[in-house]
Amino acid sequence: MSHRPRSGLAAVSSALLAMSRHLEVRDVLKTIVASARELLDAQYAALGVPDDHGGFAQFVVDGVSDEQWKAIGPLPRQHGILAAMLHESRPERLADVRKDPRFEGWPAAHPEMSDFLGLPIRDGDEIIGALFLANKNCPKPEGRCGFTEEDEELLSILAQHAAIALTNARLYERSRELTIAEERSRLAHELHDAVSQKLFSLRLTAQAATALVDRDPARAKGELHQVTRLAAEAADELRAAVVELRPAALDEDGLVATLRNQVQVLDRAHSARVTFASTGFRALPAAQEEALLRVAQESLHNALRHAGAEHVDVTLGRRAFGAVLRVTDDGSGFDPRTVRRAGRHLGLVSMRDRASGVGGRLTVESAPGKGTVIEMEVPGG
Repeated sequence: MSHRPRSGLAAVSSALLAMSRHLEVRDVLKTIVASARELLDAQYAALGVPDDHGGFAQFVVDGVSDEQWKAIGPLPRQHGILAAMLHESRPERLADVRKDPRFEGWPAAHPEMSDFLGLPIRDGDEIIGALFLANKNCPKPEGRCGFTEEDEELLSILAQHAAIALTNARLYERSRELTIAEERSRLAHELHDAVSQKLFSLRLTAQAATALVDRDPARAKGELHQVTRLAAEAADELRAAVVELRPAALDEDGLVATLRNQVQVLDRAHSARVTFASTGFRALPAAQEEALLRVAQESLHNALRHAGAEHVDVTLGRRAFGAVLRVTDDGSGFDPRTVRRAGRHLGLVSMRDRASGVGGRLTVESAPGKGTVIEMEVPGG
């Protein structure tokens, strides 16, 4: 490394910093692959995380378009050169991967590759992944690999740090899963208490209506109206719980689609008009998208259940330095200072914590009778 130009050392430093910046496993994998391809000036890069069934739990590529990747088909199996990286635990540097006796071909849509550099990513004695590079952008003497011993050394350093970043990301996701499990348990208890109380009141009111229907029809009618109201409140409690317990949709649909679906559910469930619009929003790391979703849910809950809003607008878009969520309602509003002194935060403390936890900020504009605007901005997007 001593004879590499200073710009090379700066590139290594940037790559390591980029890897340590992310906490989600998928984001870490993408950063490792992109950093490796840029650092070694290769046309293609890939990183595979093995499963326990001869395939890959995750396989991330860089240098291949989305259209190409879809055309290639299912994730590869652990065979040929890929298996060698995972099972023989040694680096491989080849002048032409297609001429190696272990080469078993690839799908028709797969890009052509020649010179190849690959090595395992190790966490102690365990191989937790394999990193592959192909087609170095340089002149290649006949029968010689474009990747050098120096490239192999550099990739080995990157792989060591990749192992640390990947392990940390896995620990973070495991910790978050435990937190989510605790949150689901808490919500289940709250749901049980709230709905049980509503159903108990519903039963007593229905019994009162039954007793009154013959001797006092007018009072019985009033009790039946109460039954209708209690049933609607119980339904609202259930809908709110279902919405809050479905953040997994983020992984499949992304934030825009998830928010749009939840707004549509709330628009149908409430008399208020609830709308959603998104312009220019780009995908964010999972932690940021989850924080934005939770703040939107809390803001919608406050507007519909506490503020008596007739119109609630949710927008998601971009600003110069990041993404911004804005929830506006025409409800009763409040004085944020009075709310803070009274100890009734309407979820504002948890919303601020969620925003700051992902490097963002939350602003609240409200006044009695003037509605409320809650805005959350996060970097990126």
